[in-house]
Amino acid sequence: MTGPKILTADWDKPQSWSLDTYRAGGGYQALAKALKMQPQQIVDEVVKSNLRGRGGAGFPTGMKWNFVRKETSFPKYLVVNADEGEPGTFKDREILLRSPHMFLEGLIIGCYAIECHLTYVYCRGEFRESAMARLEKAIEEARAAGYIGKNILGSGLDVEVHAVYGAGAYICGEETALLESLEGRKGYPRLKPPFPANAGGGLFKQPTAVNNVETLANMPAIVTMGGDEFSRLGLVPKNGGTRLYAVSGHVKKPGVYEAPMGISFKALLDEYCGGMRQGSTLKAIIPGGASSAVMTAAEADWASDFDTLKAKKTMAGSGAVVYLDQSVNMAQALANLMHFFAHESCGQCTPCREGTAWLSRLLDKIVAGKGEKQDVDNVHQIARQMEMKTICALADGAAMPAKSYIEKFRADFDALVRG
Repeated sequence: MTGPKILTADWDKPQSWSLDTYRAGGGYQALAKALKMQPQQIVDEVVKSNLRGRGGAGFPTGMKWNFVRKETSFPKYLVVNADEGEPGTFKDREILLRSPHMFLEGLIIGCYAIECHLTYVYCRGEFRESAMARLEKAIEEARAAGYIGKNILGSGLDVEVHAVYGAGAYICGEETALLESLEGRKGYPRLKPPFPANAGGGLFKQPTAVNNVETLANMPAIVTMGGDEFSRLGLVPKNGGTRLYAVSGHVKKPGVYEAPMGISFKALLDEYCGGMRQGSTLKAIIPGGASSAVMTAAEADWASDFDTLKAKKTMAGSGAVVYLDQSVNMAQALANLMHFFAHESCGQCTPCREGTAWLSRLLDKIVAGKGEKQDVDNVHQIARQMEMKTICALADGAAMPAKSYIEKFRADFDALVRG
């Protein structure tokens, strides 16, 4: 494996999650440095770093923080999206399990940068006994050492951290549904504007930055090395740093790998994952979680950054990369995905509520060998009608794979239908 290690530097150390191990490697020195800077200076470095949100949308983190800073309403909040519900994604939980103090240091730096004194970490309920148990232990250690609480490191900064559990709803990974859930209501996405960064749109109607776990874990490195140097770690413009890729499928070595932003899918497969399994031939790549449009084996040379994949009509998403071999029928794979989306639709918007269920029924019919060619055409047509018609992106996230699987692997569908 090649490339710099920022997020995973401590992962192979014994007790990598402990405060002693983290401090032995220079942990919390970036926080001390940050507290001697002006908050806007930190945001400026984040802007220079070209750090893009690692949760899925890839929005520039520095720009989001500037939006929050420009708001004159107080208090301001920083909410961490640790829900990690996108199928195929398993990298944020690894940060919380293996380097919770790196995340906490980045979180406190982020709070200082946007002048926030109360932060919430919203996590999947399924992680209660694993990742979150370790995070809560790290919070206790950090508080005892003076990194959380009143007058942090004698700077006058007060920050309190609360860990909050969701109940496993995929929709609560959408930032406004997450805020609704955090406020004690059903996780229905909100209409935007106002956006969470604006007064009236955030937590308790206050300006709020909603950031992903991995995004915040990069803050110590950005403060330490500077935004420009961090940006140069990326292989393509406007996509700085490294990224954690959660790789699964028919590869020799599935797992979480840290690689430069913009690495090609072929290089990720060959240099990090050891290639395809014995007897497996690459057929398809899911580049950014279940809701991204699928790629063919011929497209494996594409760069994995946000802008390249957007231009190719798919997305880098959550960094969940699935390599599929010739044994997979893509119609069956899509039917499996659509069960998930139909189950997880919150039901607030008709095109999503009815559309995902309709697609799931049609795909089950096709996979059962009872479908006709018109059913395949109908799946594509329904998916097109679902796009850009709902409050949040769940419908689009179901439509994108539905369209692309048919467009790129139509033969797999036709092989299962009659006529």
